[in-house]
Amino acid sequence: MARQAALSQPTFPGMSDVEAAIEELSGADTEARGAIFTKPDVVHFILDLVGYKSSKPLHSLRMLEPSFGHGSFLLLIVDRLIESWRAFGSGDPSQLNDSLRAVELHTESFHVTRRKLVQKLRDADFSSTEAESLLEKWLINGDFLLEPFEGQFDFVAGNPPYLRIERVPAPLMREYRQRYPTMYDRADIYIPFIERSLDLLSDEGRLGFICADRWTKNRYGGPLREKVAKDFHIESFVDMSNTQAFESEVIAYPAITVIRRGSAGVTAIASDPAINRDSLSTLAGSLGSTSNAPADSIIRIDGLAKGKSPWIVTGCDSTRLLRDIEEKFALIEEVGCKVGIGVATGADRVFIAPYQSLAVEEDRKLPLATTKDIASGKVEWSGLGVVNPFAENGKLVDLGQYPGLAAYLDEHKEQLCGRHVAKKYPANWYRTIDRIHPALTTTPKLLIPDIKGGANIVAEKGELYPHHNLYYVTAGDWSIDALRAVLLSGIAHLFVSSYSTKMRGGYFRFQAQNLRRICLPSWASLEASVRASLQDAAERDDTDSCFELTCQIYQLSNKQRTVLRGHVAEVIA
Repeated sequence: MARQAALSQPTFPGMSDVEAAIEELSGADTEARGAIFTKPDVVHFILDLVGYKSSKPLHSLRMLEPSFGHGSFLLLIVDRLIESWRAFGSGDPSQLNDSLRAVELHTESFHVTRRKLVQKLRDADFSSTEAESLLEKWLINGDFLLEPFEGQFDFVAGNPPYLRIERVPAPLMREYRQRYPTMYDRADIYIPFIERSLDLLSDEGRLGFICADRWTKNRYGGPLREKVAKDFHIESFVDMSNTQAFESEVIAYPAITVIRRGSAGVTAIASDPAINRDSLSTLAGSLGSTSNAPADSIIRIDGLAKGKSPWIVTGCDSTRLLRDIEEKFALIEEVGCKVGIGVATGADRVFIAPYQSLAVEEDRKLPLATTKDIASGKVEWSGLGVVNPFAENGKLVDLGQYPGLAAYLDEHKEQLCGRHVAKKYPANWYRTIDRIHPALTTTPKLLIPDIKGGANIVAEKGELYPHHNLYYVTAGDWSIDALRAVLLSGIAHLFVSSYSTKMRGGYFRFQAQNLRRICLPSWASLEASVRASLQDAAERDDTDSCFELTCQIYQLSNKQRTVLRGHVAEVIA
């Protein structure tokens, strides 16, 4: 049964505002509209992956290119379409009328690419009239997210714009959020591009996009991952983070994702292929093979998409180890540990200064730990402190009771009152963004920087309060040293590298949401002799013994030990 996919009318009053916003983006420069152009060899690879091949009667199928820009995808799509039509069509150009729809918002790009297509069709012996007639049907100068479409598509391929929400005019963003449920939290514009493209797929249709991979793991990608898990199957996933897939450098890590409508199955995964036509063509064939004998460069995972859960596209052995640990052990906070992040003040230059020079009452300042203080792998306090404007009950202190604090804050009142939090709550003009809990200062904890290649986990024995660029883990019943030893024995890196998005330089985000996924036995469940041995090895910094005891605690097989050892190497590196 055909699905109704047309979206033509605004969902809130004031279309003139929306039209003005579209007009603004349609004339924006390359950066402002999130345009990045894909190399031809990569385009051919994606078209091969979705099955858009000239060996098929493509004129009887339908292709959609939702953001064609300067034609990186569109020109090659038309090449394949014409070649196929020459082989399978009747010679009547009208057979091609419904074969292609391509959308571009940016007016100049639209006309530049249109002229290229006119020339391409003329070179292929279409008359001027035939070329103009086809392009009139094929091309749409408009907003893909708002344009109506008739029917479904057998293929959707392209490189959706990578545009942060701050760059989208407010009226347009409101309209997008009304229409697209996956526009969650701080989702970038490629998210609704994927949502709408999936909705436009035919029953056996395939989508092939190259775009940032953040949505596969982070918070804002949750609703889209859930949509994919419910009604679609990820056929292929190719990590392109260490390859130059685009004509220019990009900040985001890209991946190629091929998704079809239908029930879930096995996903073929590859990483960082060589960018040349021959090798990519071979890889496309291997990724699409139904053979159970995988190529050396390919791993296959069954059930990659599970509700809103992040996709784990690491090597099969690491994934199996992770899943085994998750089945046997509880989450780290379920066994009494606590994961959190240090204080964000909203005005570090006011609230943070050398501890001794902070001219406030002693109980209104706390010694502060920063990433610099633990860079060496142990705590070396640089002497900074943070002002604490909160009472024990969580409310702001009465400045009348603290003349030193009152005088200090009054010096900086203009700056503090200029902050968003102060404008929203004028009476609370002197609060930090996060509440400060002084008891955390004296609690032994592990300190972990946000972005790191490997796990840099430092034990802080209970003297410093963490800054907002540090995550912390309190140990509950665990010995703080023993907990650090276990996490450094590959466990933290296994979980964080599996659930985190990779950053520039190969770094991972050691965020609270990823650290909370670590699974751990309770301290009480360990035999007394194991607890004692682990504590002793941790105090002696005997990493080999800590690793062996960790393997014993997690009941790992010899093969699993080898896998975990690889994550220890990542930590050391």
